[in-house]
Amino acid sequence: MTGSPAGTAPVGGAPADGLQILPVRGIGDVTAGDDLARLIVSAAPWILDGDVLVVTSKIVSKAEGRLVEVPADGPEREEARQRALDGETARVVARRGPTSIVQTHHGFVMAAAGIDASNVDKTHLVLLPEDPDASARRLRADLLARGLDVVIVVSDTMGRAWRNGLTDVALGAAGIEALLDHRGQVDPYGNELSLTQMAVVDELAAAAELVKGKCDRVPVAVVRGYPRSGEGSGAAVLIRDAESDMFSLGTAEARADGLRAAATLADRATLAHTATASVAPAPPSGAAIAAGSPALSPGTAAAPDRTATVARAFAAVETLITARVDRQPGGVRLMPSAGGASELIRVGTEAHRLRAALAAEGIETTAVIDDEGVTLTYRSSAGEGRVHDGGAETTGATR
Repeated sequence: MTGSPAGTAPVGGAPADGLQILPVRGIGDVTAGDDLARLIVSAAPWILDGDVLVVTSKIVSKAEGRLVEVPADGPEREEARQRALDGETARVVARRGPTSIVQTHHGFVMAAAGIDASNVDKTHLVLLPEDPDASARRLRADLLARGLDVVIVVSDTMGRAWRNGLTDVALGAAGIEALLDHRGQVDPYGNELSLTQMAVVDELAAAAELVKGKCDRVPVAVVRGYPRSGEGSGAAVLIRDAESDMFSLGTAEARADGLRAAATLADRATLAHTATASVAPAPPSGAAIAAGSPALSPGTAAAPDRTATVARAFAAVETLITARVDRQPGGVRLMPSAGGASELIRVGTEAHRLRAALAAEGIETTAVIDDEGVTLTYRSSAGEGRVHDGGAETTGATR
């Protein structure tokens, strides 16, 4: 398997300081049940041990029969597409007009769950492989059985949250570490790297797309010269879990989610991530702090200081509160600034505004309503100790 066809790169490894990216042409249309390893080897007998094969997920899906039959046109086609999208969606991240950004059951965040109508006949849609890492491992094993020890990267095209344009990324991988971890290394200036982990399989997928294209019927590319880095555990390690995902909703969806949560705020409900207080900006100065700055109660030195956090919550709504605000140990009491039933209703509204503002900062509260006002008791998030206001003071408003 060393003959290099005319027009392709010569046989032999790439220079140590460079890579070759070679298109694999002539694979043709792939159908359910096809042997991808046979098709690839037949089209590219010049593949060498150590090469990285970047394989478009679409031909993997076709070979695995991951197709949905749909009408060629008309409203029935859109209805069938929507059913397929619903089936592939774990949760909706964002919607804008006809575009849906969703998280698939694999964990990928993609437009339309990666469902594709290109490079397939009009009566079918192509779904993503059910398990791209498993697909990569199978293809690697099939090629190994034919005497080729290569890396497999299963790729697809995605958008990027902070930039226009699309790029190819790795959905599955075998025979390679997906991440190149530089943490602990020291740069030429003596600085220790603490966060740098390079998604090398994504970089390889993007590089391969330069010779594959979208309309050229080149579903496989070979990257030659990249050093092997172990068997790896697949590309799934690139998926952020819910705890580390800071962008799990679109802007409008996050705003709507917050409004819904505020509208139904229950006792001890928290809207914000508990890390909010540690990264929020400096607190406001002046009367807002004087009116609403609690301190941690004695004996909770290990708990974070939430004084500035509560002050921020007060500052967010202080111009909307006309009630008298009575600071009490561990909370705050709101009372009407004038008589009448309407003023009591206003106090209830303002208390809810304050509860929502506190919850947005990660401070839970319990609300107690009586005939003369509303008392809010501060509670920190679980395990952080009780939030406490050390003084008692009455002001005409939070201003």
